[in-house]
Amino acid sequence: MAQELKLTKKDRVAIWWRSTFIQGSWNYERMQNGGWAFSMIPAIKRLYKSKEDRAAALKRHLEFFNTHPYVASPIIGVTLALEEERANGAPVDDKAIQGVKVGMMGPLAGIGDPVFWFTLKPILGALAASLALTGNILGPILYFVLWNLSRMGFTWYTQELGYKAGSKITEDLSGGVLRDITKGASILGMFILGALVNRWVSVAFTPTVSEVELDEGAYIDWDNLPAGSEGVRTALEQQAAGRSLSETNVTTLQDNLDSLIPGLAGLLITLLAMWLLRKKVSPIVMILGLFVVGIVFHVIGLM
Repeated sequence: MAQELKLTKKDRVAIWWRSTFIQGSWNYERMQNGGWAFSMIPAIKRLYKSKEDRAAALKRHLEFFNTHPYVASPIIGVTLALEEERANGAPVDDKAIQGVKVGMMGPLAGIGDPVFWFTLKPILGALAASLALTGNILGPILYFVLWNLSRMGFTWYTQELGYKAGSKITEDLSGGVLRDITKGASILGMFILGALVNRWVSVAFTPTVSEVELDEGAYIDWDNLPAGSEGVRTALEQQAAGRSLSETNVTTLQDNLDSLIPGLAGLLITLLAMWLLRKKVSPIVMILGLFVVGIVFHVIGLM
């Protein structure tokens, strides 16, 4: 009976350290795939002995991947467990591994920014700045130490957490647990993506649909405002009361679209991009195409 293949703690530490550089070869086509594959190399060397198996594993991990660089760690942990089970003969195929990665990276990406960039970093920065303003050299030192301890401790702990959780998941592969988790993670990722489309994708069509002259008193009469700061205050009060900034109420094509479904154009562009990806269109081609379309539409006055 063949000896069970197992990742050692030394292997997992090497993977954890390599994951620090997950954005080292970021690219517009597959984003963090190079850094991800670089992180997985110690596991590939430990689990697969033949050149062909190692090449196949490396190719498997060069697929598209992108998430917040710190929350990639639990995904790495789960993936390590799946690769370990696969190397020991469990029915874990390429689709299952990639499905777990894609299903987890979306939801976790939405967590990473608020926790690290918008909460932890400002808190530590404010603490360090308060010390630095008093001339205390501990300000920048404290920031550097606390920030790196936080992120490195988080990435190691969550990688180990994902590895242990992934091992439990693979214990019941025949019962469909992995399939259900992959499906659930994919649904959650699509839900979060849909909720963020309106925030991330901004499209504005500028053609004017109508211009209506407003009655006197419905707009701010700039010529008759008091001079100086009193005039500014009066204008702000009139705007707050609902007066228009100009004598003409201009309605654009975008205003009409927003009155039907806000963010409709952005949603359609997102759906088009997803359709093109399913048709194997290169992301580079899509990005360049959007640049060209945007420039042309702006020149002709459509956007």
